[in-house]
Amino acid sequence: MTIPLFLILVIFPAAMAYAAASDIVSMTISNRLCLVLVASFALCAISVGMTWTQLGWHLASGFLVLAVCFGFFAAGWIGGGDAKLAAATALWFGFDQLLPYVLISSFAGGALTLALLRLRKMPLPRPAVGWSWAQRLHDKDEGVPYGVALAFAALVVLPDTAIWRAAIGA
Repeated sequence: MTIPLFLILVIFPAAMAYAAASDIVSMTISNRLCLVLVASFALCAISVGMTWTQLGWHLASGFLVLAVCFGFFAAGWIGGGDAKLAAATALWFGFDQLLPYVLISSFAGGALTLALLRLRKMPLPRPAVGWSWAQRLHDKDEGVPYGVALAFAALVVLPDTAIWRAAIGA
């Protein structure tokens, strides 16, 4: 398996799964995970022969998402880990697939939020009473693990990206 294929087919999906699981369990997304995504993108971009212009546009999309999401973080609308995850993911997509990523993560995040609000009105199932992460998710005063929606959207959008096509030789 080539380096770009390994990064696209193993590292990126594993990082997204880890981000979603971590956000569910602890409401945190590791800075290291975001750095792995950024470093993996750099290695993948070099391996597929991305031009400096293409690389610049991908960096611009990542920085734009980082700026917007940190504004959202400052307003208290999302967590800092969510902002960093969205920016690291946007780096992989560039402007080409940024709109689908934002739209899918928005709809998925809205559905997740509605589902959590509904579940929080019901009693916590007896087996879950002893699980601290389940209690936190069930707490009406807690936020939403938006990393789940971001990871879902990333996995949906990835096969439509230029970097995917370059990695698989399409």
